[in-house]
Amino acid sequence: MIFTSSLELLSFHWVAYTIYATMIISVIAWFGYNLTREKAKSVVRIPFYWYMAFLVAGGVGHHIFTYNTIPWVSQDIDRHNIVPDATYKFEIKKHVWTLPAKKITVQCGQTIKFDVTSHDLIYGFGLFRQAGSMAMQMQVNPGSPNNILWTFHHNAVFDLDSTEYSGPHMYNHEGKNTMRIKRFLEVVGCDNGGSK
Repeated sequence: MIFTSSLELLSFHWVAYTIYATMIISVIAWFGYNLTREKAKSVVRIPFYWYMAFLVAGGVGHHIFTYNTIPWVSQDIDRHNIVPDATYKFEIKKHVWTLPAKKITVQCGQTIKFDVTSHDLIYGFGLFRQAGSMAMQMQVNPGSPNNILWTFHHNAVFDLDSTEYSGPHMYNHEGKNTMRIKRFLEVVGCDNGGSK
């Protein structure tokens, strides 16, 4: 099982955590039910502790199981061995982006390095889908290297925006976010919208 986007990962986690939460709630419901009975049965400790051990093992196992299936985790750990297909450098100062191009087009499957420099405040660097959900983001601190590797597996168009509130100057007198660059990055070349 491999997840190629955060939407796939979140869908999987939604199902897994719903099942897990239901199992935990069942313990609380069982305990509450026994409290309401006139003559409560004594707690049978061995099955209870086995059930709790199962819940702990399931929770830990879920994270161990999904650790290597999240592509950006292993990519970030092994980044010193990865040569990106392209590097784009950005600068931010006084709530204004200095962009490498007016629009960037990326081919499906390319690994891109986004290198962002802040000259004054803490900003964020985030790519957002047209529906508004965030695809990726990193914090951008002044005076330190800020870069992230990202591999694109789905055709999409992304807006660029700061993901950190860096003061009221992010918004003009009409309340519009001046740091959001609409339709800034486009991914093309994926078969049927997904991986090649």
